[in-house]
Amino acid sequence: MRFNLIFILLNLQLVSAQDFFVRGKVYSEGQPLSSAFVYVKGSNTGVTTDINGQFSIYFSNIKNPKLLISYLGHKTQIKKIVSNTNDLGIIELELEDSLEEIVISGTLKPVSKLDSPVPVEVYNHNFFRANPSPSIFEALENVNGIRPQLNCNVCNTGDIHINGQEGSYTMVLIDGLPIVSGLSTVYGLSGIPQSLIERIEIVKGPASTLYGSEAIGGVINLITKLPENTSSFSIDSFLSGWGEINTDLGYKYALSKKVKGVFGLNYFNYSNPIDNNGDGFTDLTLQDRISIFNKFTFGRKFSIASRFVYEDRWGGQMGWRPKHRGGSQIYGESIYTSRFELFGNHKFNNNLSFQFSFNDHNHNSVYGTTLFNADQTIGFGQLVWNKNIKKNELLIGIAYRLSYYHDDTKVLLDRNKAHTTHLPGVFIQNQINFNPNNTLLLGLRYDQNSIHGNILTPRLNYKVNNGDKSTILRFSAGTGYRVAQVFTEDHAALTGAREVVFLDDLDPEKSWNTNLNYIQKFYLEQGLIIDLDLSLFKTHFSNKIIPDYDTDPNKIIYNNLSGKSVSNGISINANLLASGGLRINLGATFIDTFAEENGTKTTPYLTERFQGVWKLEKKWRANNLILDLTGTTVGALKLPTLGELDPRADISTPFSIVNLQLTKSWNNSIESYGGIKNILNFTPPKNSIARAFDPFDRRVNFDDSGSVLATTNNPYALTFDPSYVYASNQGIRFFLGLRWKYN
Repeated sequence: MRFNLIFILLNLQLVSAQDFFVRGKVYSEGQPLSSAFVYVKGSNTGVTTDINGQFSIYFSNIKNPKLLISYLGHKTQIKKIVSNTNDLGIIELELEDSLEEIVISGTLKPVSKLDSPVPVEVYNHNFFRANPSPSIFEALENVNGIRPQLNCNVCNTGDIHINGQEGSYTMVLIDGLPIVSGLSTVYGLSGIPQSLIERIEIVKGPASTLYGSEAIGGVINLITKLPENTSSFSIDSFLSGWGEINTDLGYKYALSKKVKGVFGLNYFNYSNPIDNNGDGFTDLTLQDRISIFNKFTFGRKFSIASRFVYEDRWGGQMGWRPKHRGGSQIYGESIYTSRFELFGNHKFNNNLSFQFSFNDHNHNSVYGTTLFNADQTIGFGQLVWNKNIKKNELLIGIAYRLSYYHDDTKVLLDRNKAHTTHLPGVFIQNQINFNPNNTLLLGLRYDQNSIHGNILTPRLNYKVNNGDKSTILRFSAGTGYRVAQVFTEDHAALTGAREVVFLDDLDPEKSWNTNLNYIQKFYLEQGLIIDLDLSLFKTHFSNKIIPDYDTDPNKIIYNNLSGKSVSNGISINANLLASGGLRINLGATFIDTFAEENGTKTTPYLTERFQGVWKLEKKWRANNLILDLTGTTVGALKLPTLGELDPRADISTPFSIVNLQLTKSWNNSIESYGGIKNILNFTPPKNSIARAFDPFDRRVNFDDSGSVLATTNNPYALTFDPSYVYASNQGIRFFLGLRWKYN
């Protein structure tokens, strides 16, 4: 018996000590991948593929060995090794941005993009690497139907428009939670480290049933990476010809077997005043910003993340210094932003989870001699239960949102005594899967706003597809509502250049939306794949709040529209993937938006009738080179001029921003990149700031009613105004960058 036991132990030792020899080829899109990484899981053994995509690897002393095959921009594959000698043949790696991605934004549940009854657009981090940007705000300019809109020539703050709707109609989420809203819609999109963004999901059209107020235009959901999907250490840094420096750091660590963390830091600095248009003002706002992000996961049950952002930005006359802040000697707009966020998710079991978020935003700003200090604190909690019952996927949730807001503007203090808003709500959703080809989703939400009372928002989504899901048709309909926060949404109200006037108490806006989405995938000869995505949309508003800039050039007048406001449009996306490393993405959105009151139709300011985007990517795998050509075209926009005498055009000319980038991969860890932004050197008119030479209106004459008089020194009867803006003053510039990751 003793001899038999010794014999068994010796045999086990021999088996565990056996040698393995494995070879194969790594391909993507029919082409070999050079420098793909092949790693033996649970060891320090790894190799890279040669120029023909081939590899061979030898290892020993590994039980039940597995190979991990990875390449930048592709999904990692795991291969089990079943014998001592293996020829794995060709291993085809799939691109990360395939249509099979899992999305959560449309239904609050993880689901394949193809199976979601709600149309969700997905853009992973590789999409944004084609045009590196220091913030999410700028990075979204190459997404069809989405346009980052600058709202101030001096401090360069802005918002994000979806299908022509103002930024106040866009809800921005982080990991599905309402982090960026209210006061932070202007500044909260800066400083989110792109290195920690796994993907961005976009839902166009009302999503109030799931997310409540502020989701009329759509939802942008930033999904952060899990620690297991993050490199041990990564750095991405670039420098532009204007002197902009942006650095993203990422670090993964483990406190125990179950507790893992990911840390991220973003630092952006621009401190080189430039005045190329000669108006005496900075063309680009100077910024010094740091953002610190940390995320913990405790197994699969609990995750919690936090972010802190501090930014010091200023723009104004070239001679402005911090000592001039708030004074009337030299004009400047100076903004200090301090922001803290905390958010997380706890899964009690497979059916019940609790989500929570908290953010505190402190805003200390000066616009010339106008002071604006504000604090906003928002707490949010939501309990979600889901259960599959035969063909029904039932989801029920209860939510509570507490908002505290305070600023030092006399108008707000006089008119709105309630600075704290309570918003409890309940929602129910049922997805009925009649069969693999037909899905119906019904949803209803009820909110009780402590100021505006009861609000009900229903929605309906229906999806039909063929057997292989190469053809999909989706129909969506729903309602939305929004409570306006003028001083946190309209930067023009803060500049001090115009007086803010309310004609009456503002009621919540309501919307009715319909959307028809069609997807067709074509598999052609020689490996050519074409994805076609077509959407028709219509939104009808009541109680629309439209700022009136025209009645009096010295005032902004707010009131609910007594008529109607309508936005119609069509959006087309076409993606072409060809062998040989060629990929083309084309997009176009046509929008017809108008407001009608007392039989008169008007077009809203800064709403384009056409937007086009394109992205061309060419890979030379043998040389590890990638060429990216990206661009966007924006049609004519109605601009806020200062009365009939204003010599500035009231309609902008269509313009295009074109960018070029070349990326070189030196191995599976290091990339260098560089290129040119705004190749066509487009900039808006040099006289965009009215009377830039007299920012305090010292040489402006007024009559007894406060109207501006036309004089020899002021023939057009203008006052200083920086709100005539629709694009950045940054012209052509180069950039150089380096990425490095360590695993």
